[in-house]
Amino acid sequence: MELTPREKDKLLLFTAALVAERRKARGVKLNYPEAVAYISAAIMEGARDGRTVADLMDHGRTLLTSDDVMEGVPEMIPEVQVEATFPDGTKLVTVHDPIV
Repeated sequence: MELTPREKDKLLLFTAALVAERRKARGVKLNYPEAVAYISAAIMEGARDGRTVADLMDHGRTLLTSDDVMEGVPEMIPEVQVEATFPDGTKLVTVHDPIV
């Protein structure tokens, strides 16, 4: 199977997001890369489902709380930017202060 660098990046992101999802379900606090992957994957999936950019920007702020992540992680992530594929093309989604 031949994959472009972008497709490889997406697969790596989704793999990290699956690990993060399982850890969160077990009650394990997420670290920085896991938190970013978790939020990013949810945004990318929402885009594929046809949600709007504005809706995903709001949704991205509801995915994790400071109780879900290790100490200091919320301050390390002032925003998450994801280039997501929507039905009408690729758009940049920015979630400000994603962990409250």
